[in-house]
Amino acid sequence: MYRFAKTVAILGGRAGRQLRHGSTAPQDFHSKYGMGVLVSGSVFCTAVWGYVLTQTGIVWNMSPVKRMTPKPWKDAE
Repeated sequence: MYRFAKTVAILGGRAGRQLRHGSTAPQDFHSKYGMGVLVSGSVFCTAVWGYVLTQTGIVWNMSPVKRMTPKPWKDAE
């Protein structure tokens, strides 16, 4: 946990320095590419979840309550 917290603190400091001193990325990045990134990410996420839900054969939330009965007890002979 210590390593994770230290890494987060270092990255947070770097992000703060970039904001104070000006980032090297152009300021109009979001206006140019924001909608394309949002749409492509949404399409990708929908496609992956569509595949997972329909093709992988995962049985979702199947509870064994009221479906399983205990086996009869075997007495030691």
